[in-house]
Amino acid sequence: MLNRVLITGVTGFVGPHLAREVLAARPDIELWGLVRWRSSHDSIKALEGRLKLIEGDLHDSSSIRTVIERLRPDGIIHLASQSSVTASWSAPSETFQTNLLGTLNLFEAARGMVPAPRIVFVGSSEEYGEVAPEDLPVDEFTPLRPISPYAVSKAAADLLGYQAFRSYSLPVIRVRAFNHTGPGRGEQFAISNFCRQFALMKLGKIARVLRVGNLEAARDFLDVRDVAAAYRLALETGKPGEVYVVSSGESIRMSAIPEKLTRITGIEPQIEVDPERLRPSDISILKGNSSRFRALTGWAPSISIERTLEDLYQDWLSRLAAESAN
Repeated sequence: MLNRVLITGVTGFVGPHLAREVLAARPDIELWGLVRWRSSHDSIKALEGRLKLIEGDLHDSSSIRTVIERLRPDGIIHLASQSSVTASWSAPSETFQTNLLGTLNLFEAARGMVPAPRIVFVGSSEEYGEVAPEDLPVDEFTPLRPISPYAVSKAAADLLGYQAFRSYSLPVIRVRAFNHTGPGRGEQFAISNFCRQFALMKLGKIARVLRVGNLEAARDFLDVRDVAAAYRLALETGKPGEVYVVSSGESIRMSAIPEKLTRITGIEPQIEVDPERLRPSDISILKGNSSRFRALTGWAPSISIERTLEDLYQDWLSRLAAESAN
């Protein structure tokens, strides 16, 4: 039984959704969030009194060791990362420092506990890289061929989790989550950026021109709230040492997203490719097979891409209104 759980990266995009998911499923649990002293707590204000916070820095091995020794959690869900593929091209060193060395520091701190906590390491579909159409959908046994600094850092940390299990019996459960979005997503991510642009058009703040990157890429999309449920189930029922794909099993071209937003908003913008939004290399298509995880946990996506887009668009209207009021 898990009585005390720690979420790293709790102030990020997925963190607040995951905290709400865990507290809804287990109102009696003692839930902690790891925060850095300079982190904004705006995204978790609504969780005050239910989510406890502790300061620590994954970049500092002694800091995270102190956190783990003080809390002695039964479970850890490791969300903290530099999560932008695009940003990893301009800041590869920072990406590796956070995603690989930060994960190493966490594992080293956790293996000093007896008994060691169950740890969910959150990986990424980007680890698979470019996959031939005939090899889709990818599963847990598909070779990893990462092609961005972000993807390489995640693949390395993923393998580090396997090594920690095999070498030290650290109960690490790895999940490779496919693209997910929803309310609270930052504007640097494509779908959220599209929703923000549509909201700005609706408010009359920009011309009806949608600036985009590569619309030919196809991705397997999930709602962040479904992903949060998957992470909780992985912590509760996942088998240490194993890796699980978390995906919808469907692939959607990026070009379909503006079309869906046009139907939702009634706005039909001119599409304009922005060279600054194109990556040095990009994956043409990704689709995952999550049957192994579904069979283990009973998990399945419950939120459609249309509802996700509607909720994210409305979220941006609210955020922009709040910005104008300040």
